[in-house]
Amino acid sequence: MVIRQFFILLTLCIAVIQPAFALSKLEASVDRNPVMEGEYFVLNVSADDEVDTGKLDTSILLKDFIVGRTSVSRSTQIMNFDAVKETRWQVLLAPKQKGQLTIPSFSIDGVSSAEIPLKVVEAGAQPEQAKNLFIDAKVSTDEAYVGQLITYKVKLYLAVELQRGVLNAPVIEGAQIKQIGEDKDGSEIIEGRRYRVIERTYGIIPDLPGQVNIKGATFSGDVLVESQRRGGMFGFNESRPMQAGAPSLSIQVEPAPTSFQGQWLVADLVALKESFPEDVKEFTVGSPITRTLTLLASNADENSLPDIAQNLPPELKSYPEKPQRQSFVRDAQIVSQYSITSAIVPSKAGTFTLPEVKVPWWNPHLKRQEMATLPARTIQVKGGAVVDAPIEPNWQANTGTNNNESHWSANLFALLWLVTLVAWAVTFIAWRRALKRQPTAHIQVASQPLALGTGIKGLEQACAKGNVSDILQQLQQYCSEQAARPMTLDKIAAQSSELAEAIRQLQALAYGGKANSDDQLASAVKALLSAVKSGKLHPMAQQSTQLQPLNPNG
Repeated sequence: MVIRQFFILLTLCIAVIQPAFALSKLEASVDRNPVMEGEYFVLNVSADDEVDTGKLDTSILLKDFIVGRTSVSRSTQIMNFDAVKETRWQVLLAPKQKGQLTIPSFSIDGVSSAEIPLKVVEAGAQPEQAKNLFIDAKVSTDEAYVGQLITYKVKLYLAVELQRGVLNAPVIEGAQIKQIGEDKDGSEIIEGRRYRVIERTYGIIPDLPGQVNIKGATFSGDVLVESQRRGGMFGFNESRPMQAGAPSLSIQVEPAPTSFQGQWLVADLVALKESFPEDVKEFTVGSPITRTLTLLASNADENSLPDIAQNLPPELKSYPEKPQRQSFVRDAQIVSQYSITSAIVPSKAGTFTLPEVKVPWWNPHLKRQEMATLPARTIQVKGGAVVDAPIEPNWQANTGTNNNESHWSANLFALLWLVTLVAWAVTFIAWRRALKRQPTAHIQVASQPLALGTGIKGLEQACAKGNVSDILQQLQQYCSEQAARPMTLDKIAAQSSELAEAIRQLQALAYGGKANSDDQLASAVKALLSAVKSGKLHPMAQQSTQLQPLNPNG
């Protein structure tokens, strides 16, 4: 009995000491064939035993391939008391060139794998249904002009889950390129297979004539692909780096035609529009008129839109704000916009014409010059009893004011002017009735300016506060008291060159559309007070006059 147990124990020890397995097979395979140039694929090498992982030499691949990271795994499976062991290498490779390549044989402990012939096709040439990830791109036209905006749309198709990645812009020489709008994320079904599609739009603006070559956009990143271990029942997802590139394209660029007249602008469509207070039939001297001109161009770059000049009559002074330029996408079209808002201040009463505005542009489809035109406009300007005192300006000019705010400001100007006009009209009627009640009374008009009383104090207080609206209003009130009749700003300015210059400076500060310093305001206020107090303001009548009796025989 003891001897039997001894032999059993000896047999078990020998079984443990003596290896039951030895490497007998080495296999190599790829996850797909053919592959695209520059695209990563997986090389799998498996040995049917546990071996040292460093025995697989991949340096022989460096001649024709870019060798990425290598992962190693070991497994042991027991089936019917038989143990099956395996050592597995996964190597990421990317071919350096297209054509027919060969993955060479590997050898471990005298056991070798078979060579693998590999076909490498040009990037973008592999059949789409066999791809997990690919890129497509197209341009809006293959013939363009210098300065024309060409849209380049690139689509990234994903049939696998994206972990991370970067979509790089196309490479192009002799042209400007910029992304337009935001990426779009959607899906498409191609030959029964659903793809996630990420779309991006670029704008390309060629600078020089000739052929422009576009090296397609590229993608590099990591995706999750389903994999299954050999002999296993369940699959699992593994991260795999992938790269893809869009095909290269070329565009023929023509120079600007010599027949074109004006500043070069090429677009699919150009339009001019105007924002103007249409509900106002008659304007008032000194009251600002808000006007906004907008130039719209389809498939054109915002920086190529020309500045718009307004050649106004000398009686209309213009105070423009800083022009605004922007681009946006509407109905799959890139629309660029240039807009400029101006405050137009009439200095005299009468009928004036705002001349028509023309912008020449080139139509690339019809290959001819066209003209965007804004027709001329005629306005009526009357001299008011009291010129509208503008509201207090924002000394830090807001260049981003929209059209709605401009219309709101113009309506407020009109309301203030109407209230002031009614107040002065009531005062003037009361004064005339008082004269009629004393028909034989004599009115002595002093040959010297009236003494400085509450009127000049009100003007000084307004100047001290720095409110241009109050300053101009107090100036009109004071001058009206001095002249014994309502005075407008243009009549006050006619009294002396010093007053005219001071009023001009204050109006420029109010409507100039620029940020003004305290020193500029202080200088204009000082000049105004100096002109008023210098005694150069003359009343309308300077000699002592006497009204004749209403009854000539009395």
